Amino acid sequence: MTFRLILITLLLLFSFFANAQEKKQLQIERTNTPPKIDGILDDAVWQTAKEAKGFTQFRPDAGVKDSTENRTIVKMTYDDKAIYVAAYLYDDPSKIMRQLTSRDNFGQADFFGLILNPNNDAQNDTEFFVFSSGTQADAVATPSNGEDFGWNAVWDSAVKINDDGWTVEMEIPYRALRFSNQEVQTWGVQFHRQFRRYRSQYTWNAIDITKGNIGLYHGEITGLKNIEPPTRLAFYPFSTGIVNSFDGDTETDLKFGLDVKYGITENFTLDMTLVPDFSQAGFDNLSLNLGPFEQTFSEQRQFFTEGVDLFNKGNLFFSRRVGSRPTGQITVNDNEVITDRPNTVKVLNAAKVSGRTKKGLGIGFFNAITEKTYATTRDTITGEYRDQLVEPLSNYNILVLDQQFNQNSSVSLVNTNVTRNGHFRDGNVTALLADITNKRNTYNLLGEVKMSNINDIDDNSTGFSTFFMARKIHGNYRYSFDHSYADTKYDINDLGLIFRNNYNNFGVDFGHRIFEPTKNFISRNWNTYINYTRLADPSVFTGFGFGGNINFQLKDKLHGFGGNINMLAGKQYDYFEARVNNRFFIYENRVNGNVYFSSNYNKVFAYDINTGGVLFFENGRDTKEFWIGLSPRARISDKFSLIYSFDINRVFKDRGYANNSNSLDDEIVFGQRDQSTIVNRLTGTYSFNPFHSLGLTFRNYWSVVDYEDDVYFLQENGRLFNTNTTYADLGLETSDVNFSTWNLDLNYTWQFAPGSFLTALYRNQLFNSDREASKTYSESVNTLFEQPILHSFSLRVQYFIDYNNIKRIFKKKNNESNQLSSVSKKINSQFYKS
Repeated sequence: MTFRLILITLLLLFSFFANAQEKKQLQIERTNTPPKIDGILDDAVWQTAKEAKGFTQFRPDAGVKDSTENRTIVKMTYDDKAIYVAAYLYDDPSKIMRQLTSRDNFGQADFFGLILNPNNDAQNDTEFFVFSSGTQADAVATPSNGEDFGWNAVWDSAVKINDDGWTVEMEIPYRALRFSNQEVQTWGVQFHRQFRRYRSQYTWNAIDITKGNIGLYHGEITGLKNIEPPTRLAFYPFSTGIVNSFDGDTETDLKFGLDVKYGITENFTLDMTLVPDFSQAGFDNLSLNLGPFEQTFSEQRQFFTEGVDLFNKGNLFFSRRVGSRPTGQITVNDNEVITDRPNTVKVLNAAKVSGRTKKGLGIGFFNAITEKTYATTRDTITGEYRDQLVEPLSNYNILVLDQQFNQNSSVSLVNTNVTRNGHFRDGNVTALLADITNKRNTYNLLGEVKMSNINDIDDNSTGFSTFFMARKIHGNYRYSFDHSYADTKYDINDLGLIFRNNYNNFGVDFGHRIFEPTKNFISRNWNTYINYTRLADPSVFTGFGFGGNINFQLKDKLHGFGGNINMLAGKQYDYFEARVNNRFFIYENRVNGNVYFSSNYNKVFAYDINTGGVLFFENGRDTKEFWIGLSPRARISDKFSLIYSFDINRVFKDRGYANNSNSLDDEIVFGQRDQSTIVNRLTGTYSFNPFHSLGLTFRNYWSVVDYEDDVYFLQENGRLFNTNTTYADLGLETSDVNFSTWNLDLNYTWQFAPGSFLTALYRNQLFNSDREASKTYSESVNTLFEQPILHSFSLRVQYFIDYNNIKRIFKKKNNESNQLSSVSKKINSQFYKS
C-alpha cells in the first residue's frame, strides 16, 4: 500500500511538471539615461543590463537550440516614458537577407520581433517587428482573430549591420501600449528571430507548436515599478488636394480633416475620424458577376481596417456597409430619366472605443453616421429636375462585450444596429458566442447563437442562426465536427455580410500535419472533409460533397507544392440560381481539382503556377472548365521588385440563369454559355530607404460571355427544357456580355517624421461593358481605350502630434523661464546689497 501511494504521488508530480509550462523571466532595471536609438549598442545602460539568451527554434525544426555563430542576445530597460530593447543577432552578414519593403510587408528579410502582453493573459499581444532592412511592422494579436497588421503605432527603431551580425534598438513609448497603473508589474514577453534564408524562426521562451495558442508560451519581464500610463492623446491633422479629370471635365477639391486617438483610461482608447477623407483608398478589383449573390470587395479605408479585431467577433461587421450604395429605390415617372444615381454615401464621422480590463473583459463600441443622399431624375419634356431621397441620415452602431478566461477561452455578447431616419429599413442583430478550450489545450468547442431583427415598411421579421463546432486541436492528427443553421428570416446585411440564409448543414473534417521535418520536407499536411447540406425550410436535402487537399514544402530548396480535389456527388439542388423562392436547379456529379507549385521566394527570380479544372458527370451535359495562372516575380535588388501575374479561365457549355433575358411572366430563362476570362496584374515597388518608397499597381480584367442560341426554361422538377427557339424568336434581350476594366495606381510615400506622411497618388481607370461577345481580347482592349478615362491626382499630408511631447515642450520652457527668473532675482539681490 505504501509503495502504491508513493508511485501514485510520483506519477501525479510527473504529470504536473510535464504539463506545467516553463516560463523564462528577465529582470529589467529602470534607467535615468535612455539609450540613443541608433542601432549602436554602446550606451551605458546596455553594459549592465541583464541578458535574455538561449533561443529555441519552433519552425520548421522544433526544439533546436541556437548556435554560438547564430545566437541572439536581448537586453531591456525602461524609464517613465518608454520600454527600450537592444538585440544583438549574430550571423554571417553576407548571408543576411534585407529586402526593403513598405511598412508591415515582411518581404525577403530577416526580422527581430518583440511581443508584449502587459496583462500577461496569453491572449492579447502587441507585436513590434524590425527587419534587417530597417523597415517596421506592428500588429495586435488574439487567438480568435489572429494578427491584425492594420493596427499602426508610432515607435522608434534602428538597425546596424556589423561584421558578426546585426543589431537592433527599439523604443516603444507607453502611449503604444495599454496597461494598468499598478505599482509593481509583470508583463508577458516573447522575442522572435527569423532567418529568412532558411525560413527558420526562433523564440526566447520555447514554444510547443503541437497544441495551444502561441501566447501561452510567453516568458515574463519583471522589475517594472512605478510606471504610469501616459495621457494617450494624439492628433493626426491632414490635408488632401485632389484633381480629377473625366471626359473633358476637370474638378478640384481641397480637404482638411482630423483623426484623434485618446486614451480614456489606461486600458481603453477612443479613436475618431472627425472629418473623414477616403479619397486615397484603392480601387476595387471589379469582375463580372453572373451569380445570384452580391459582389463584395475588401476594405480599403484605413480607419475601418485599423484596430477592429474586437468588432470582428462573430463575423457580424462588414465595414463596407458604412458608406456603401444607398438602400432606397429610385422611382421614375413617365418621360423621366435618371441623371444622377449615387453609388456611395458620404461618411460624416466615425468613432470606436475599445480596450480590455485587467480581468480580461474586452469592451468595444463603434459608431458611424452617414449623411442624407439624393438621386436626381429629369423630365425629358419639361426639362425639370427632381431630387429623391435614397438614403436618409443613418446611424451605425456595434457593441461588443468579450470576457476572456483560462488564458485560452472567451464568451462574447455582440450587438449591431443600423437606424435610418424616416420610413427606411432598420436592422438589429444580437449574438452570443463561446470559444472554450480545455486546460490542457487539446480540445476546443465553438458555439454561436444569433438573432436578427428587420424593421421595414413591408418587412418586420426576426430570424435565427446557430453554429457549433467540436474539434481536436493538438497532435499530428486532428478532426472536427460542425453544424450550421439559419432560418429563412435571418438577415445581417445592414451592417454584416451573409450571401444566403435558409440552410441546415453538417460537416466533418479529418487531417494530419507534421511538426518536425522529415528527410525531404519541412512541412507536410493533408485534410479531408465531408459536407451534408439541407434547407432549413422546407427541410429538404440540397447536396452532398467531399474532398481533400495536400500541401508540401521541400526541405532543401524550400519550394512549395500541393493540390486539392472536391466532388459534389449525386444530385445537387441549387435553390438560389433561379432567383425565385422555392424554385431549384438540379446539377449532378461536379468534380473540380487544382494543383500548384510555388518556388522559393528567397531567389532573385521566383514564380507561382497553378492549374485546374471542372467536369460534370451528368447525362446530356458537357460542361467543362479549366484555368491556369502564372505569376513570375523578380527581386532586381533589395530596393526594387516586380511581380507579374497572368490568369486565364475558359468555361465551355456552362448552364445558368440568363441575367438579361428573363422578361417572360411565367418562365425562368436559363442559357448555355461559354465564358473566357483573362486577368493581367503588375505590381512594383522601389524603396529608397525605410521611409521613402514608390509603388505601382496595374490590373486589366476582361471577361466575355457568349450564350448559345437555344433558350432553356427551368421546369418545376429542377430540370432544363430546351425550347429549340432563339432569344430573338421569343423577343428576349440577349445576355451576352463583354466586360473589361483597367486600373493603374502610382504612389509615392514619404515618412518625414514619426507617424507623419506625405503621399502623392496618381491613378487612372477605364471601364466598358457591352454585348459584343464575338470580340477577341485585343479587340476588346481597343474598345476599352475608346472609352473616356478617369485621371486622378491627389496629394495628402498627415502630421502626428503627441500631446505628451507638447506638454514636455511647455514644461521645459516653464523650467527655463523659472531658472531665468531665479537668476534675475539673485542678480537684483546682489545689486541692492552692493
